[in-house]
Amino acid sequence: MELLHLKNLDLENKKVFIRCDFNVPMDEFGNISDDRRIRSAVATINYCLDQDCAVILASHLGRPKGEVVEKYSLAPVARRLQQLLKRHVELASDVVGEDAMQKAKDLPRHEVLLLENLRFEAGETKNDEALSKKLASMADFYVNDAFGVSHRAHASVEGITNFFDTQHKAAGFLLEREIQFFGKLINNPVRPFAAIVGGSKVSGKLEALVNLLPKVDKIFIGGGMAFTFLKQMGYDIGASLVEDDLLEDAQHIMDEAKKLGVKLYLPVDVVAADKFAEDAVSKLVTAQEIPNGWMGLDIGPATVRLYREGLNDVQTVLWNGPMGVYEMEKFARGSSKIAHFVADSYATTVVGGGDTADLVQRIGVDEEMSFISTGGGASLELLEGKILPGVAPLIIKED
Repeated sequence: MELLHLKNLDLENKKVFIRCDFNVPMDEFGNISDDRRIRSAVATINYCLDQDCAVILASHLGRPKGEVVEKYSLAPVARRLQQLLKRHVELASDVVGEDAMQKAKDLPRHEVLLLENLRFEAGETKNDEALSKKLASMADFYVNDAFGVSHRAHASVEGITNFFDTQHKAAGFLLEREIQFFGKLINNPVRPFAAIVGGSKVSGKLEALVNLLPKVDKIFIGGGMAFTFLKQMGYDIGASLVEDDLLEDAQHIMDEAKKLGVKLYLPVDVVAADKFAEDAVSKLVTAQEIPNGWMGLDIGPATVRLYREGLNDVQTVLWNGPMGVYEMEKFARGSSKIAHFVADSYATTVVGGGDTADLVQRIGVDEEMSFISTGGGASLELLEGKILPGVAPLIIKED
């Protein structure tokens, strides 16, 4: 799929509205703890500024649910942007109110305006047409560089595109890179190609698993979702997380893998705990016999060894979802060891956003990965074979 190119727009002396994804994690003091998403947008912003135009930036942060919540203000983002762009960034006090509209109208060339949190407006997540129109009225051009929310049909992502023709909208560099990378990965990977799929639930990854099966050579399953498969195999999984309504789907995936000749790996041992807590009593057990009332919270050392052996000859690795409850140090070892192994391999390694991106950054191997996506949900929907609502209006239609 080819997207409308930013470099084909004539931006001189114009105003450009760039939808970014500045939904960054903050610590308890309101400091940004990971600015990767802000840094990722800098190339697109600088390119636009170099074309002698004025830039209006918009993003959401958290889930304020249509109300003004001070802790979700984009003020810390504006400060960080100023440092990265090495120029003043004006922060509007609202989204489409008097202040934002006036500041957008008066914005001179080479200046940057950041609107306040888009989700302070209830119409943003409802894809409200009136809000889309107001946002569109601020600028001559629209650029989507927010891959992380492109799977959402929101006013600033999908609705706004209806007010710009193909000569006045485009994908930003980050969005274009993400789409191209996943397209190549899914349609033309260097083999053997392996997917490591983890996280808590099968339901969130089900369609992605079904879509990946005909494309990969091996699948390694970890995290809470593994227990739905293990239960279907007749194992005692104790009080581990399980989705009983998806047992048949798990069986279908195992049958399909066998039919297609895809090697499917499941944990052979787990770190089990008597409760879901950092101070829980934990012990190592085989996947077949987790004690009653105990729950598996991480893959065990034998599984780590097995997965390493299986990954040894792989040339492309896609990783989406941790192997255990990595937020608790006690149950992070499995994920950490797999992350180090993947980072040290000579394979092309792609991390599918969200928790996995957070995990590799915590461990300090993010620089060793070939590509880290900025969107967890968006990358999953691409893997499911879907066209994202925020991307569809930017695809070049073939005659």
